[in-house]
Formats: sequence, C-alpha cells, structure tokens
Amino acid sequence: MIINQLTFLLLFCLLGWSGALIRPVPGISTSDRDGRTLHRTKRGWMWNSFFLLEEWTGTGKQYVGKLHSDMDTEDGNVKYVLMGDGAGTVFEIDENSGDIHATRRLDREEKALYTLSAKAVNKTSGLDLEKASEFIIKIHDINDNEPKFAKDTYVASVSEMSNVGAFVIRVTATDADDEAYGNSAKLVYSILQGQPYFSVEPETGVIRTALPNMIRENREHYQVVIQAKDMAGQMGGLSGTTTVNITLQDVNNSPPRFPHSTYHLSTPESAGIGSSVGRIKAYDADVGENAEMWYSILDGDGQDMFNIITDSTSQEGVITVKKQLDYESKRLYSLRVQVTNTHIDRRFEQLGPFSDTAIVRITVTDVDEPPVFSRTLYIFEVDEDTPAGSSVGTVSARDPDTINHLSVSCLSSPVRLYTIDRHTDLERLFNIDSNNGTISTLQGLDRETSKWHNISVLATELSTALQTRVPVFIKVRDVNDNAPEFAMYYETFVCENVKAGQLIQTISAVDTDEPLVGHKFVFSLSSINPNFTIFDNEDNTARILTRRGGFNRREMNSYLLPVVISDNDYPIQSSTSTLTVRVCACDSRGNVQTCSTEALLLSAGLSTGALVAILLCILILLMIVVLFAALRRQKKKEPLIISKEDVRDNVVSYNDEGGGEEDTQAFDIGTLRNPELHWIQHFVRLSKNTFSNKYILYGQCREKVFSFRFPKINK
Repeated sequence: MIINQLTFLLLFCLLGWSGALIRPVPGISTSDRDGRTLHRTKRGWMWNSFFLLEEWTGTGKQYVGKLHSDMDTEDGNVKYVLMGDGAGTVFEIDENSGDIHATRRLDREEKALYTLSAKAVNKTSGLDLEKASEFIIKIHDINDNEPKFAKDTYVASVSEMSNVGAFVIRVTATDADDEAYGNSAKLVYSILQGQPYFSVEPETGVIRTALPNMIRENREHYQVVIQAKDMAGQMGGLSGTTTVNITLQDVNNSPPRFPHSTYHLSTPESAGIGSSVGRIKAYDADVGENAEMWYSILDGDGQDMFNIITDSTSQEGVITVKKQLDYESKRLYSLRVQVTNTHIDRRFEQLGPFSDTAIVRITVTDVDEPPVFSRTLYIFEVDEDTPAGSSVGTVSARDPDTINHLSVSCLSSPVRLYTIDRHTDLERLFNIDSNNGTISTLQGLDRETSKWHNISVLATELSTALQTRVPVFIKVRDVNDNAPEFAMYYETFVCENVKAGQLIQTISAVDTDEPLVGHKFVFSLSSINPNFTIFDNEDNTARILTRRGGFNRREMNSYLLPVVISDNDYPIQSSTSTLTVRVCACDSRGNVQTCSTEALLLSAGLSTGALVAILLCILILLMIVVLFAALRRQKKKEPLIISKEDVRDNVVSYNDEGGGEEDTQAFDIGTLRNPELHWIQHFVRLSKNTFSNKYILYGQCREKVFSFRFPKINK
C-alpha cells in the first residue's frame, strides 16, 4: 500500500511541475468569426492545476508544486503571493522560490479540490509584476474508505417450499471513495454465512434462495452474513459486512393429525343440553390460519345425542350434549370424528389429504335424578261453580333411576309426595293428594273472576328429597250463571208532544258468560205498560216505543220502565233492568228544549231568587230548632246521689214475691228515700218480671245493689 502511494505521489508531482513550468508560446494567432485576426497577448507566466494525494503519510509538509514567473530574474527582487481557498492555512507558498506546500494531511472525502490564485510582486516597489492568475489543487483519491451497508442488520422473509432463486431481499452498500477513479468504489457482494440455503448476486446484492422446498417445520430462522468489498473484490480491497435474519413464512403444507385413534370420554346423565362432555385435539405443524381446523361428526350411534364444535382459540373439538341423556336407556355411545384444515392451499394438495379421523367413545354415568313428570305441562278444565272437593285432574311422575316407569298412582312408587307451590296459589283454590297427584278444588271457582289458574306442582322423591316442578294450567269452563243486563246506562226522554208508536230509545245487553253458540237475548216488559211498549229486534237489541201521545211534565215528569232481559243458554238466566224515561219539552221537530224541574217552577211564576230565599228560611229554622234542643239537654239536674264515689260490689237479688196491691208490709218506701243509703246512680231500668207479673226496680248503693219487687201497678 505504501509503495503504491509513493508511486502515485511521484507521478502527480511531476505533473504538477509540468503545469507550473508551462511557458507562453508567442506569435500564435487565430481568426474570429468576423474574419479579424486575433493576437494572443504575451504573458510572463502561466499554470493550470496541481494534483495532490490525500492522506499524506510522509514526514514534514507535503510538497504541492512550484510557481515561477518570467519576470523573476532570480535576483531576489520578486515576491510570490498566494491567495484563495485554504491559502495561509491549508497551503503556504515560499515567497522567494514560489514553492507550494500543504501544511497538513488532506482528505478528499472532506474536500476534493481547492481554488487558489497567485501573483508576483516587486519587493521594492510593491507593484504587481504579474496579474493574479487562478489555479486548482485537486486532491487525488486513494482507497481509504471501506464499504458501508445502510443497516447493520436486515430482516427478511420468504415462503417455505419456495423454488430455487426465489427473491428474498436486496442489500446495498456504499463507498465514500471516488467512483470516477480506479476501483476504489467498485463493490462486489459475497456471502460469508448462510450457505447452502441462500446466495447473493455479486453486483446487485440481491439475496435469493439456493435450495428448493425448504420446510419451516424443520427450520424456521436463518442468519446470513453478506460482505461488500471494493477494488472490484481484488486482494487489498476494503470490505464491510451486514447480517440478514431470514424467516421462512408458513404455508399450509402439513395436514392435521390426531395423536390417538380412539378417545374415551364420560358424562353424567344429568348433563344439560349444550354442556361440554370433553375435548379432543388434532395437531397441525403449520401456524396461523394454516393451522386452523374444523371438527365434524361423520357417523356413529351417538350422532343424534351429541354435537361437536370447534374452539377457534385452542383449535380443539368440544363435544357437547345435543339431547337429554338417560343412563337407564343407553349407557355407551360411539362417534367417528373428522378434523379438516379450514384453509387448504391447492399448490400442496399432493401432500394431503388435509384431514384425519378418530373414534370417540362416550360413557353415560348414572346419577340420582329427581322425579320426572309424564308431561312437560298439564292443562285441565273444570266448570265454574263446581263444589269444593271436585276433582280437576291428576298429574303423574316417575323415578327415572328405575327401569320400569312407575305410575304415581301406585302406592309402592318412591315418588309419593305431591304438593302445590302455594306461591302460585295464594288464594288456596286447589288441593292435591300427596299420594296419587289428584288435584281438587278447595272452593268454588268463578270464570268471570278468572278464566285461567296457573299453579306449580312439586313431586318429591322420598328417599333423596329431590324435587321436580311442573306447571299446571287450569281452565275454568263457563256455566250460564250470570243474567244479561243493560250494556250501558241509558238517558231516555220522551217529548210531551210525542205521538203513539214513536221510537224513543234503542237498548242492548251484555252477558259476562260466554256460551259456545254466542249470545241470544230476548227483551220484554215485566207487565203491560199503558205508556210504552218494547219491540225485540232479534239481534240482541230492542226498541222502546210510545204506546200513546200527549205526555205532560206537570202530571208526571219521569216514568220507570222495567225491562226483562233473558238469554238462551241453559239454565236460562234473566234480569230486570229499569229504564228511566224523562218527559221533556220539545220543539215541533222533536228536538229537546228542556227537561228540568226549574222550568216547571218558572212557568208557575216562581223565580230562582224566590226558590233560594225559601230554602234559606227553611235552613235557618232547622238550625234554631237544633240549637234549642241542645240547650235543653245541657240543663243541670239535681243529682240523686250525694257521694260521687264509685263503689261496685256484688248484686244481691231478692226473689220473694210481693203481696200485690194490698201488701203494704213488703217494703218501706222511706228506706229508699233515706239519704244514708248514699245512692250513686238513678234507677237504671224498670223491667217487667215475666214470671211474677211484677215490676222490679234496680238501684245501686255504696255496699250492695238491691233488687226490689213492687206490687203490680194498674195502668
């Protein structure tokens, strides 16, 4: 390397000297485009450019070249001056000899050329002997920079099973040396690590596969080292390396496979529909969507009892219960299950088939089950107004753990306790026989109150106390126990000037019963009415007609018309509804003018103010009478009893019969009037003794209560 640099240095120094010592050639002339002869001015000195090698490794300052002017007679009177790019810093000139030196090592990659100018000056006068002339110092490149890649590490991928020469990635390196000179920047790529799997194109840096059908399942990651070398790859060139991490991308080239040919699972018979029985899993060496699988049941005696779904997360086949299991009916099932890839790559179908099968055997285990009703729900019907204790229907259940289905009517059945959930029968309308499940009424039912009754019946297994409930819907059938009545309240009026046979009202009826053939009502009057008559339209409506004309409000302002309405069901029900007909004043067209009593009073000559005054007077008189009665009641009477002490004792009854009107010795009336007896209450009651035909007077004193018999007093 040092010998080469010295050779280049010597060559370019000679070129520099030759450029500095160029002399102008006198007497040469040329013609311009106008035919005029142009004469070249004679110059005292002239040069073009110098060349200088970069990265000088010698000692001292690096010689660039020499400037010399024809005006220099070498008497020491000429001074050379250097100006321009790097003058005085990078380059310096010997002002006496004109020798130019570089003061430091130069790097072409930092600056490739310098533009300077020089002139010759008379030392004594300071005048320019020559005008300043420009020249260039070019830095000549040497191979001092190694190639560099854009990245230290590249990441690439290529599909597995690719053909030889499949493109992987392109890596690029750059060299800071001069591309225009020599081979310093001419790069050649080569692979140092990664053979024989990959190769690189020497000129482009494109990496390609070198082996066919590389399988990701065997090896997924590769590390390739690429070298870029300058000097066209010759010995002595500089080089740089980079690492490329290559991953084989998965393709669906591996079919799924079950690790076992037969699987054994078990589930209790009480497992609910949709519950999981177990999981099976096939394995696929691929990854991602290429490893996605789908499970299905091909055949088997359990095909109707079980189902299989695919867990998309774990790629497992989950076997679930499709129908309710029964240990007593069947205890072992067999399924043939298939697994298939979801995404099949047609390029690799020859590597298939991309599916596999396995046998799954499922054992049903026994559990102690609650009773099972013969139906999922019961619907019974019963007539309304049925007497309490009437049978409605019977529910039945069995013990599913026994092979023979036992009827609950058998007393030997282990299911013998039947109850009604009272939360569903708050009114306690029904009862159930705890042994045979017969439902009966506790009280009469009314369809018009409730058409349906929904209760829940519980069956309890005595040995385990397990319970099952079933809904029971009881429909109350209609019985004709309600009479029809008016459909609405009718406000009926008749005009005073009405004529006989005129329609005054159309009526209809309703019945809360619901006969099977529909309602059919018959309308009639309870008795012959001299004022009105009724006509049945036979469509569940009737017309009220006047029998006469000439009604008078003063004689009668309203009439009560009893209407009898009957139905046609069995037993026939009828009712009498009263229709109130008011007499009103009408115009000639029959339009009602007024029906009020006030109109009659006004016609008699009494105004509204007079009526109000009369009512106020009556009210004031009533208030006076009430006040007077209250004052009389509040008058204080003289008490018969002096002492206020309330003393209660036994009641002593003397049942001796008096001697009548002539018996004057039976009692002493003075004793009763003696204040020492201290009567505390007045006589309570005077009642007739029915046995002795006497009157008895009761009173209470301080110590005892006496009963006296008085002779019968003649009225």
